[in-house]
Amino acid sequence: MSRRRTRGRSKALPRAAAVGAGGLLLALLAPATTAVAAPGGGGCGYRDNDTYDELLECVTADGVLEHLEEFQKIADNSTDPDYPGTRAAGTDGYADSVDYVAGLLREAGYEVTLDPVEITFNFPGVLRQTAPVAAAYRTGVFTGSGSGAVEGTVIPVDLNLATGPDAISTSGCEAADFAAQDWSGDADIALVQRGTCFFGTKAHYAQQAGAEAVVIMNQGNTPDREELIAADATSVDPPIEGAPGPVTHGIPVVGASSADGIALSQSGSTAFVEVLPAETRTDHNVIAELPGQNPDNVVMAGAHLDSVIQGPGINDNGSGSAALLETALMMAETEHENTLRFGWWAAEEQGLVGSKDYVNGLSQAERDRIALYMNYDMVGSPNYVFLVYDADQSTFPAPEGVPIPEGSTAIEDLYEAYYTLIGEPYDDTRFSGRSDYDAFIRNGIPSSGLFTGAEEVKTEEQAAIWGGTAGQQLDPCYHKACDTIQNLDRHALDVNSDLIAFAMLTFAYSTESVNGVEGRGVPGDGGGLPAPAGPEGTFTADGGA
Repeated sequence: MSRRRTRGRSKALPRAAAVGAGGLLLALLAPATTAVAAPGGGGCGYRDNDTYDELLECVTADGVLEHLEEFQKIADNSTDPDYPGTRAAGTDGYADSVDYVAGLLREAGYEVTLDPVEITFNFPGVLRQTAPVAAAYRTGVFTGSGSGAVEGTVIPVDLNLATGPDAISTSGCEAADFAAQDWSGDADIALVQRGTCFFGTKAHYAQQAGAEAVVIMNQGNTPDREELIAADATSVDPPIEGAPGPVTHGIPVVGASSADGIALSQSGSTAFVEVLPAETRTDHNVIAELPGQNPDNVVMAGAHLDSVIQGPGINDNGSGSAALLETALMMAETEHENTLRFGWWAAEEQGLVGSKDYVNGLSQAERDRIALYMNYDMVGSPNYVFLVYDADQSTFPAPEGVPIPEGSTAIEDLYEAYYTLIGEPYDDTRFSGRSDYDAFIRNGIPSSGLFTGAEEVKTEEQAAIWGGTAGQQLDPCYHKACDTIQNLDRHALDVNSDLIAFAMLTFAYSTESVNGVEGRGVPGDGGGLPAPAGPEGTFTADGGA
């Protein structure tokens, strides 16, 4: 079995503030030692790494950054005819990312499957204002958009141009929002504003009212809601009679920045909108499996591999993909109890397409084999807060209709106990199902995950706890071209990479805390974890991550 590593790695392990964790604490506090090379050389990638201190010695920020640099090179070198400089679904950049990840895993001895996924590829859209000024605007096509070219009158719908974090926009969230306007023309363009409800709801009601095209502008009330917005418009807020979701639209649906939306909202505005017919393309999830002694108890973790069309997606979600990849490579020789499975998902940015396709394509017997799923989406945000999916709902009630399978809280507890062990404060993020764990929880599979923040604005309280800059987004380059190799915090990446490896190794030996299936302890662990210290409480149920 070949191995890719030709060098050893060592690092100083994190110092813990917790007490009473027994042998595990001693292992984490012990000075790091250089990895012992296998005969003929090889170091970390050639040894079994079946103890906490061995594995965490080998999973390093440097190793994760090597993969992130490769993702950056892939984007930089991409000459995709439609979206160069990205790793978005359906592009050359995404295909090259798949090849990179799959190639390393095959070298490491994993059983690698390229799982085909049909995705909807939207070509670049066009948005031009034709009166009372002539201007071309940056735009993007929403997932679920119809196609066509429309030139006509722009009709603003219940816009709220007030600024500040307390400003709320319900533009287009109800059919009644469209009742006061005249939609009898044959080229009416609805201008709606981001806020409170799903984009698909706004587009659905616009089409029902008689609009021939929809422009969705960013809200513009705070700095994090000013840039061009183009996202998923297939989800709707229940209940919409006859449209339970996901939905597609028979008219073009494109995005605009808040400034461009304001320009389009002025009296007498006309515009031209064009969306070419979408194309069905085949991307691939990367699935890598390492058999254990128990083939019927599968421990699974995943991260989406695609970027948005705006840029290379190094934090979102190169960070989760790279940390997961390094963990998998460093565990390739582990003599573990349970079967390990890793997934890198296609087209998350289009609406969780790859993960949904994968889970829905499994038989019930195959789903029943999956003991748990752990999700890693943005784990190195430059203005980070350490966040754990709130499975026990201690801060956030789960949204209506989002299930929390039994056993999910045990995964959350493990993450929180590790943060407590190493003296890192943490907080909750809503268990919302708005990343790739959604398909798993809707099929009864216990899940949790880590997050370091996106467009949420850091408060003074959070800056005092985690450092960084108050008043700035947790990721100022979220869904922007500047989400590059510079858009990371090394400390956050290092801590979370260790935690991803720690959790995978823990459950590789036993998932008893999650699903009652007995295993055995991690070798060399003579103690245990401290009780979680509890979330810092800097987010509240009516706002936050």
